[in-house]
Amino acid sequence: MPRILYILVISFLVIPRCKAQENLVRFHQSASIMGTTFHLTFYAQSNEHAQFTAELAFKRVEHLNKVFSDYQSDSEISELSRNAGQRIQVSDDLWYLLKLSKKIARQSKGAFDVSIGPLTKLWRRAIRQQQFPDASKITEAKNLVNYQWIKLYPSKQQVKLKKEGMKLDFGGIAKGYAIDQAYKELVKQGITRALIDGGGDLYIGDPPPGSTNWDIKDHQENALLIEGQNGVASSGDSYQSLEWNGVRYSHIVDPHSGVGMQNSNVITIIAPTATIADVLSSTLSVLGGKRKHKLLRKYKAKIVR
Repeated sequence: MPRILYILVISFLVIPRCKAQENLVRFHQSASIMGTTFHLTFYAQSNEHAQFTAELAFKRVEHLNKVFSDYQSDSEISELSRNAGQRIQVSDDLWYLLKLSKKIARQSKGAFDVSIGPLTKLWRRAIRQQQFPDASKITEAKNLVNYQWIKLYPSKQQVKLKKEGMKLDFGGIAKGYAIDQAYKELVKQGITRALIDGGGDLYIGDPPPGSTNWDIKDHQENALLIEGQNGVASSGDSYQSLEWNGVRYSHIVDPHSGVGMQNSNVITIIAPTATIADVLSSTLSVLGGKRKHKLLRKYKAKIVR
């Protein structure tokens, strides 16, 4: 789902540089993947090493897009949806995110639910056409949404969608996961001083040479000084919404009501990983009360906006 765009400002000369730091080359490269733009900014020993590493990172993200895209008919989740009712062996990436997604679905009492595909498809069309969906269409789509109908078989890493017509949508978690995986590709090549931006979701690695942090500014030019390794993600209706009868409906859909969240405010989450920041920003846009704070504590995350 579309995210809040951030402006990257790098602070230098906060601490003295050592010789090894002075030899590092700043590298930036972008690529259009997963329906958005991924930006890699990092420090490497040479331009050649940086280019090689960036290609590995982007290749990893492209692979994940083939797993989690609900737009591509040949993606792994599209195939799983077409074969509802059958046990299908899935990749390690899909297995990992399905397990995590079901866990957070249980903890949030269904506020986050990757089986929400029929509803998100309906609301994408509504926002595109600026037309509120028919009540019958909402009911029809909602009757296909239930994370408990995603059956996992751990012994063989197989999955079955119990109801025909179910569609998975990982828009609230897959992008964060892709960012984390891209950073891991950098780390494999000895690069830790990096910032990865996937459509506004971030993973912040070790700071630039001579600095103690990456200085991040959000879309409102508010500074977010991030120290250490963290993920950052925002959710809200800033970019996609439907105005209908004086009410603003977000592209973020409540799985329980089947309706886009009304007058949804932007929230920004900082968490240990981009995956957790991504999924919590999506979940907490729907979830309120004590359970929201319980989830934040459990995943060592916090709301900063």
